[in-house]
Amino acid sequence: MHLAQVNIGRIKAPLDDPIMAGFVSRLDDINALAETTPGFVWRLQTDEGNATALRPYDDDRILVNLSVWRTMEELREFVYRSRHVELLRAREEWFEKFERPYAALWWIPAGHIPSVDEAKERLARLERDGPTPFAFTFQQPFPPEAGLKALAASM
Repeated sequence: MHLAQVNIGRIKAPLDDPIMAGFVSRLDDINALAETTPGFVWRLQTDEGNATALRPYDDDRILVNLSVWRTMEELREFVYRSRHVELLRAREEWFEKFERPYAALWWIPAGHIPSVDEAKERLARLERDGPTPFAFTFQQPFPPEAGLKALAASM
């Protein structure tokens, strides 16, 4: 099993606005860091090398980030103990505060590439049901074995 993660954010301005410059200027660096971090498997991207052109929600200001990691510990290391944490600390400069879940984790079979629709469903279920093996958070995780059971139940 691998760990999929999605997070979304509503940007304060279009990406070419000066307000967003600090975020946009760091995208390539942070994506390269992710790809060289132990445990990284895959990330959603377009031909531009990131996913900022994708707008999977009716709100055009919502960006999506979707990736796959070998373990929760390796993802946690990247998110909270690498240079990535600098973007987390500064996110209020570029993103509006979300009043609903904006990040979800779930276990997938190794080799599976999650779709944006799958990620949206995980976020929606997290909002509706709270953390479950189907969609959970760093604060309330579930082990891979629970993910296998959730996968079997959904088939």
